[in-house]
Amino acid sequence: MPQDAAARRVLVAGIGNVFHGDDGFGVEVVRRLAERPVPAGVTVTDFGIRGIDLMYALGDGYRTAVLVDAAARGEEPGTVSLIEPEPGSDDFGGAAVDAHGLDPARVLRLARGSGPVPPRILLVACEPSAQTTDATWDMELSAPVRAAVGEAVRLVERLLVRELETHTDTEGGSVA
Repeated sequence: MPQDAAARRVLVAGIGNVFHGDDGFGVEVVRRLAERPVPAGVTVTDFGIRGIDLMYALGDGYRTAVLVDAAARGEEPGTVSLIEPEPGSDDFGGAAVDAHGLDPARVLRLARGSGPVPPRILLVACEPSAQTTDATWDMELSAPVRAAVGEAVRLVERLLVRELETHTDTEGGSVA
């Protein structure tokens, strides 16, 4: 495995449309993460509505992908959830997520059809406000979703620590 590929352990992908209110949740979370130090081997990227770019990134040799998006699950607005589909599954527990034509489940199916994907895929989801729809042209997150951004950032940071501490690198040594 080339050295640069070996260094790519975890991809954190922000998904969403900043012009559609709460749909910009994933983008805001990765914007905040990008302002903070992240461990070596972690790539934090704002994919926005670029589902095809995300599809290709999933095939770039990452061990884990953490997708961050707004997802309607029937919870209170601002509720942050961690969803992990079964290995090889594209089911995010019924979460309704959409990267505007390429929701994470569809992106994952396309990526699997193109080649290998990370063995572990996680979705950090936030319940959007009922007032936010694709027809909304608002660049502001609702109050409950805005308040959930910090919680999601801390959750992703805990996930990164766990992912990097519990796996070994290709030479069999511990990843710190």
